[in-house]
Amino acid sequence: MGGARFMGRPMAAGSTPMTPPAAAGAFLTAAGWGGAAVLPLAGDASFRRYFRVVEGDRRAVLMDAPPPHEDPRPFLAVGAWLRGEGFAAPAVLAEDLAAGLVLLEDLGDDRVAEVVAGEPAREDAVYRAAVALLRDLHARPAAPLPPYDMAVLLREAALFPEWYMPAVGLPPAPGFAEAWEAVLAPVADVAAVTVLRDYHAENLMLLAGGGLGLLDFQDALAGHPAYDLVSLLQDARRDVPPALEAAMLAAYGPVDPAAYALLGAQRNAKILGIFARLAHRDGKPRYLAYQPRVWGYLERDLAHPALTPVRAWFDAHVPAAARAAFWNGHA
Repeated sequence: MGGARFMGRPMAAGSTPMTPPAAAGAFLTAAGWGGAAVLPLAGDASFRRYFRVVEGDRRAVLMDAPPPHEDPRPFLAVGAWLRGEGFAAPAVLAEDLAAGLVLLEDLGDDRVAEVVAGEPAREDAVYRAAVALLRDLHARPAAPLPPYDMAVLLREAALFPEWYMPAVGLPPAPGFAEAWEAVLAPVADVAAVTVLRDYHAENLMLLAGGGLGLLDFQDALAGHPAYDLVSLLQDARRDVPPALEAAMLAAYGPVDPAAYALLGAQRNAKILGIFARLAHRDGKPRYLAYQPRVWGYLERDLAHPALTPVRAWFDAHVPAAARAAFWNGHA
């Protein structure tokens, strides 16, 4: 394991084990960090894990993206594009793609989610900075990325009937894809801006020198500008007060309410499916705690007239009790 010192931690049932991979020691030694301590930092909803690497006054972050489950190349490509455009994506210090290991610049400890939870008075200013970053990003031509097209939108929405419905004991129901296809045309195939796709308080860092650092952008596509606004303001993991949501939409500039509702409904249906999959397939039940909030967003989005066919499908096939059953522990 080279000279690196690995310090694991016990994990709760259903959590991702936080012991560095066997290849990490040699990788860090080759990168010039052989004497560093390696500390657990975070796991996420994927197979990726993160460790803080500390040696004297130096700090870095080790990303473990184990093949074949993960491929770090999209992260590296999008990060390089973002840095080239002047955004604060972490610099790459070393990489071993075969092992799925990347050593990254450490953006610090001030994650937006924790900062605004501990200092609520800063919430408005921090969210304004996040919206300003999106305005800046959206003012530039989209990165050379695949489009966020109808096929992708439908495939993501389909995670709801695939995973959520069986989790709450609902049978398969016809017409789901057709209902979505009938409404999504205005926001599909609009490759107007770079869409980071998971732009929210847990993936934004307040930097010591000011500004915001970006994390978790490897799934970026070229798509509609309303998507990342939905991701930020209909946050599955924390409550965004309606007044703050409205103020931030106004701060961004004109936002088509129909597009915002369409992409909100699509994203929230997808998230409900993903959280069900995380619980039942991957043994990560902690995400179920977010289900009530996500259902609240989805119900609000479905109320928009642009979603009428999709709302009719939900009303016909997902009774109110089933919308609560999963996170009430009955599944």
